[in-house]
Amino acid sequence: MLSKLSFRQLLLGVFLLIAMLLSAASLHALWTLDRLAAHSRDSGRHALALTENTQQLAERSVAMARSARQYLVLDDPAFRRRYADAWRDARAALDAVAAALPHTPPALFERWRETGEQTWHILQAPSRPGALRSARQQALEKALLPLPGLNEQLAAEVQQEVERRNGALLAELDRRRAVLKAQVMASILIAAALASGFGLWLSRPLAQIGQAIDTLGENRYDQVIAVRGPRDLQRVGQQLNWLRQRLADLEADKARFLRHISHELKTPLAALREGVALLEDGVAGALSPDQREIAGILNQNTAALQSQIEALLRYNAATFDAQHLRRQPADLGALLAQTIDSQRLQWQAARLSVVSEGRAAPLAVDADKLVIVIGNLLSNAVRFSPPGGLISFRLGELDGKLVLDCVDQGPGVAAEDATRIFEPFYQGQRQPPGARRGNGIGLSIVHEYVAAHGGLLKLMPAQRGAHFRIELPYEH
Repeated sequence: MLSKLSFRQLLLGVFLLIAMLLSAASLHALWTLDRLAAHSRDSGRHALALTENTQQLAERSVAMARSARQYLVLDDPAFRRRYADAWRDARAALDAVAAALPHTPPALFERWRETGEQTWHILQAPSRPGALRSARQQALEKALLPLPGLNEQLAAEVQQEVERRNGALLAELDRRRAVLKAQVMASILIAAALASGFGLWLSRPLAQIGQAIDTLGENRYDQVIAVRGPRDLQRVGQQLNWLRQRLADLEADKARFLRHISHELKTPLAALREGVALLEDGVAGALSPDQREIAGILNQNTAALQSQIEALLRYNAATFDAQHLRRQPADLGALLAQTIDSQRLQWQAARLSVVSEGRAAPLAVDADKLVIVIGNLLSNAVRFSPPGGLISFRLGELDGKLVLDCVDQGPGVAAEDATRIFEPFYQGQRQPPGARRGNGIGLSIVHEYVAAHGGLLKLMPAQRGAHFRIELPYEH
């Protein structure tokens, strides 16, 4: 399903998915904050209304007591009406307070109502002079006596209710904050997981494309290129595979052309060399000194041309063989000792010493190719080393790789030659005195075979001589 989409569509989809996730978390946070703000406003209005009703109830109770006492003293019906009005307002405030205090015992409100009712009944009784009026006053004071305590209890209940609501609001705030915190953290983690997952999934085909380009750059055309991922990147993989096939065909055509042209050149070149040799031998007659000098120049150049043609054939064969390795577990220490011993006559004739040291675990390599690699390094070191010099090979392991160092005591590699020393047919500026210039393919063949094994050939810094290092991975 995902492979049918393009890289751009997938990238846009992942971006929108993460944006939607974070937007949903933000909207939920805003909604939660609005809810908490509304709850806080409701609690504030409720506390304010409850306080106002409680204060009104206290004020009405004072007005009721004053009106009742004035009525008994003055016996004026206006004061009884004032009591009735204050009693009516007090009952309304009491009902509002009772509705706002669901946790307060109902008996407290009943006692308040009974006190008001008792006082009203006393005021409605017919007025009588003397001792009876004194008794009514005592009864009135007795009826009004609980009101201040009841008001204080109601005020305390109101305070508790306000504190309870504030506590509930704070608890709700803490709970919502914890939920928001968990939600934000979860959103961030999910967004990071999505970004990482899709990033890894999308980077895999890019890595495959990069590896395919490296493979083409190393002239390994036998590996099919297949890119898995978005539709457009699969298309790039198909184009790279088509390019691989085209390069393989061109490489095969080049190899055939080189074999053909080399073969065609060797026949007339052999005839030229034979003719020059006959001239030098005087078969066609004695040569004058100038003629003999010209014949020598011809012989030298035909020999150089033949050497170049043979070097070209060897390099072409090496690049072809590098693509067809036969890997088997091999002991590099044994291969090194074998190669050094096989060239003993060469380095002893140059009055050189060759030593090897170190060891490494066996490695799956093409032993024949590695013998050529070590042999070319040794031949190169012998060619440039001064008489009585020392050539050192060191074998070891470093960071999961097999490392082979070759160090000589020759003139070394000039700084301007360092970047091109492994190019075919390139010859550095520092050549051994009196020696014939080489053909410049020895290190190129070493580079081809080492790269075919997935390794690296490096020119290392050295105070004296040349220091070449080969690194071969144990897992490739």
